[in-house]
Amino acid sequence: MNDADNPNQIPIQSITPLKVCLQAELEHYFNALGDQHPSDLYKMVIGEAEQALLSIVMQRTRNNQSKAAEMLNINRGTLRKKLKMYGLER
Repeated sequence: MNDADNPNQIPIQSITPLKVCLQAELEHYFNALGDQHPSDLYKMVIGEAEQALLSIVMQRTRNNQSKAAEMLNINRGTLRKKLKMYGLER
């Protein structure tokens, strides 16, 4: 069965770009902060995004590190290091 035959598959044209989703969440985050100024924002955002990405890729590959590393275009050793860093290793 290919993707076109899958009734649960969302057409790629109807998916909101990730950049738009992230921008909306960052707006929400800044609105919640009010007048407070976050520190180390870059590190926090990149870390949160990377952790979410690794988590969903590992789910989608059923924790197959070789497939996940290939999907992410990183080597398996780097993947293992990142999974350990975020407490996502199994």
